Amino acid sequence: MGGMKIYTRSGDKGTTSLVYGVRVAKNDPKVEAYGTCDEANSLIGLSASFLRDASFPEKEKFLAEIRQIQTKLFHVGSELSTPEGKKVHWPIQKEDVENLEKWIDEWDKKLAPLTNFILPGGHPAGAALHAARTIVRRAERCAVALENVNPQVLAYLNRLSDYLFVAARFVNQAFGVKEDVLHSESS
Repeated sequence: MGGMKIYTRSGDKGTTSLVYGVRVAKNDPKVEAYGTCDEANSLIGLSASFLRDASFPEKEKFLAEIRQIQTKLFHVGSELSTPEGKKVHWPIQKEDVENLEKWIDEWDKKLAPLTNFILPGGHPAGAALHAARTIVRRAERCAVALENVNPQVLAYLNRLSDYLFVAARFVNQAFGVKEDVLHSESS
């Protein structure tokens, strides 16, 4: 059982390694960008954990997409943590964005049309997907602030937040949870 240690002590003074071992401060914009992707990925995983033992229509297809998204989001983080001028191991491609668009369209056809803004929430898995969506939006803002980012990374993050919105709605509908509609209150 002589595997890799979890702790290295190399970050105790406020630095961390990018891909290829380049050391940067832990508050470097690249670290913020890929760390935010990791946050979103964790919440997507939390959502999936609520669904693994549940029964709902098209469960296997939905969870397969979620697994693929988690892998691609890991690739986004890897790409964002690759120093400029170095080879990206798993670059995000136009096809990755197109897959998200296809899935959005497929799930959206199964949902009631939106006529009002809805409040995030619902089934725990749906609520976690809504939360992940907002973190993906933050990851997108962080990525936009970086120089020379692959445009497909920006498109992927933008489309992923749309996917997560539709996915949250799908999960809530699959479990019969009524969406809370935003009502303007008069004073």
